[in-house]
Amino acid sequence: MSRPRPGITTGSTAGITAGITRRRGLQAVAAIALALPLAACGSDSSEDDSAADAGSSASSAAYSPVTIEHAFGSTTIEERPERVVTWGWGSSDAAIALGVIPVAIPKNSYGATEEGYMPWQKEALEAAGADEPTLLTEGTEPPFEEIAAAAPDVILANYSGITKADYTKLAQIAPTVAYPDQPWSTPWRDVITTVGQVLGKSDEAASLLDDIDAQVADAAAAHPEFEGLSIAAVAIDPSAFYVYTPADPRVQFLEDLGFTTAPSVTDLDTGEASFYYTLSPENVDQLTSDVLLSYVPSEERVEEIASDPAFAGMQQIKDGTVASVVGESYVSAVSPPTALSLTWGLDRFVEALAPAAAAAQKD
Repeated sequence: MSRPRPGITTGSTAGITAGITRRRGLQAVAAIALALPLAACGSDSSEDDSAADAGSSASSAAYSPVTIEHAFGSTTIEERPERVVTWGWGSSDAAIALGVIPVAIPKNSYGATEEGYMPWQKEALEAAGADEPTLLTEGTEPPFEEIAAAAPDVILANYSGITKADYTKLAQIAPTVAYPDQPWSTPWRDVITTVGQVLGKSDEAASLLDDIDAQVADAAAAHPEFEGLSIAAVAIDPSAFYVYTPADPRVQFLEDLGFTTAPSVTDLDTGEASFYYTLSPENVDQLTSDVLLSYVPSEERVEEIASDPAFAGMQQIKDGTVASVVGESYVSAVSPPTALSLTWGLDRFVEALAPAAAAAQKD
């Protein structure tokens, strides 16, 4: 699956052991997902079969049709989906976290395993003892034939970049849920909420969000130095300097930790795209903030940025208030965060921000 990655170049991924928050998240996912196969265990008697049939009928009857409004109109799902296909980012993780394993999900290359799963997906599937979904070929448009072959009864593309034409083709395969307004800009919480609605798991989605919010709140409470500091989030390629706007979910996540978006981020916005814009080298010193957060694929790239004379005039570099999230997997974990990736990378993310925030407090 090809999703916009302004400013991200390839590089080595640091092999870092995830912390307590990742284990908590995976244990919660496993508990939900394992409840499904465990409920099916028992004798092979006809009485058990009858009970299972009755339970299935009750479950089906309990599902109320859901209508989701989105950028291309609205989609109504009449029955509880059993074969879920996802396209874009985040929907796969939300479904897995809610105990529904999609039959097909997008393949990833940046920060992914050799097969094409993100590491938190791989760990969650293994923890749940679930079969791995089919991986859909990466590309700028959905692989329609592969999606049709998966025989979905719903397609979740609520954080994606599909076009109207793409949506029309997908909707001919199965009911399709697109993004609510702009491509690649759906708030990460809304991704989880919408997936929960479609799957008939709104209560579980609310509980999942509560758990994630609690972990983020714990991280913020442990770092009161974050509160009120202004921040700008960027990705610096050798050929371009990208700034993420408040419409981007990764910026919203920073605000959840207590930071505020620096006024310069909006003042300099060129309107180039819904979630980012580029700055020319002669203007980067105008991007002022207490903390500058840089997403980089490798330590080598961190050193290149620090020594590049084009950025020497930036006040954050002079003051030592630059935080770098390093490694493809960890960059992906918050680009943007998902139901699985946020807690998976939370410790690493906070550890990257803390020294820069502490330096900013001393100024």
